[in-house]
Amino acid sequence: MKAKTLSLPLLMIFFFFHLSPSTSKRIFNNPSVFSSSASLSSRNAERLIKSFNLTPMHDVNLIPKGSPDAPRLFESQIDFPATIGAQNASGGPSVQEFGHYAGYYTLPRSKSAKMFYFFFESRNNSTDPVVIWLSGGPGCSSSVALFYENGPFTISEDLSLSRNEFGWDKVSNIIYVDQPVGTGFSYTSDISDLRHDETGVSNDLYDFLQAFFKEHPKFAKNDFYITGESYAGHYIPALASRIHSGNKKKEGILINLKGFAIGNGLTNPEIQYAAYGDYALDMKIISESDHESLKQDYVECQSFIKKCNLDGGLDCDSAYETCNNIFGQIMSKIVGKNYYDIRKKCVGSLCYDFSKMEKFLNQENVRKALGVGDIEFVSCSTTVYDEMRGDWMHNLEVKIPALVEDGINLLVYAGEYDLICNWLGNSRWVDQMSWSGQKNFGSAKTVPFLVDGKEAGLMKSYGSLTFLKVHDAGHMVPMDQPKASLQMLQNWMQGRLNTSTVPRVGL
Repeated sequence: MKAKTLSLPLLMIFFFFHLSPSTSKRIFNNPSVFSSSASLSSRNAERLIKSFNLTPMHDVNLIPKGSPDAPRLFESQIDFPATIGAQNASGGPSVQEFGHYAGYYTLPRSKSAKMFYFFFESRNNSTDPVVIWLSGGPGCSSSVALFYENGPFTISEDLSLSRNEFGWDKVSNIIYVDQPVGTGFSYTSDISDLRHDETGVSNDLYDFLQAFFKEHPKFAKNDFYITGESYAGHYIPALASRIHSGNKKKEGILINLKGFAIGNGLTNPEIQYAAYGDYALDMKIISESDHESLKQDYVECQSFIKKCNLDGGLDCDSAYETCNNIFGQIMSKIVGKNYYDIRKKCVGSLCYDFSKMEKFLNQENVRKALGVGDIEFVSCSTTVYDEMRGDWMHNLEVKIPALVEDGINLLVYAGEYDLICNWLGNSRWVDQMSWSGQKNFGSAKTVPFLVDGKEAGLMKSYGSLTFLKVHDAGHMVPMDQPKASLQMLQNWMQGRLNTSTVPRVGL
């Protein structure tokens, strides 16, 4: 059985894309041809796959209907060390002492979709909070975070696994989900199961969690947190709102939602696209005249975003094209720079090399251990990305005030050197969010976030809301600052992040 193969090899990892000067509508007063949003996203996808050294064999896991060898596994416990060769590099407790699971749950609001996930029990205590991690794209597998950011293991050059000293499973029971359907190992045999908006995405995730807690009832009463980064700035508020609504209506198993955390996310595009020029100017990427030019371009961008959020449809495609021209113009000034971390240059076509993840997960013995049958791993899916393109410019911040008003905690954090979802745009939408604590949050003191007695970031808090700018980090904070990110998660879940004297986590 093979997944559907398209002519375009992939999409981008986590979130955005690289616009070359030739794709921009105007490179600082130089007119050029502006392409359609569909062809624009396809070209960006091709560039991105080269940047991250990902080469999925298939574009989306869309299998033939009635495939006799489709995976039927509900869930099984996996023994990574025995089947794959994991090493206990940190010298801590044996890997075998902890529960590792992988499997599929059927999505009841679909025709034939199966959602794949990994679940790792806490190394500390099964009563620790349950955390779900969502990667972005849209259309990228959460396995990227599992193996390169905050999972229990890291992949060595020989494709063996070693313990991640700062994995988030040290303080939580953590779930990594391949979603929306079609990416990673998740699959369907009906193209109508591919999602187009946050309603479809959040319903699938809610149904997945209902199935998960039914299968794992001992975790159902644990505190529950939603985390993720990049385009998950859309997914996370949508899922939090869906869970909160389901709990209030007593739809199924009550999910003990305590908080949600957005890392370098896209949440309120109208505010965040306005910040591109300001961030680029502050970081000395563009000149004052460039900045003034971008301000003029933003007028049209803002107009389309407003229409998109009001009427949807073609206005969302127009917003996608017009607004992403702003990012393209900035990138034309720093060709070869890593827009996920502007301190760094891309080496050749590679800004990051995540190819070991693909090789590892597509090994026959690994697929057998995971119970995925002949399904091959799709690291990122262009098809899923294109299906979700109309969702891009929607404002998901509007779902948040009702949540924080009800005492559900929100942490927004951002690495200071990320251009694509920069900290400035994220801090602005947080500041401008209308809720009862807005004024007090705005006047709250900025205090240091301390790790080992040293300042690792700057934050401010009021009530249920915290914003944290992380020093010496780009787009992927848990990869760039693993120890700080683990301490951030633990202290936040324990209600200790919003103080100027942050206790040190025992690692």
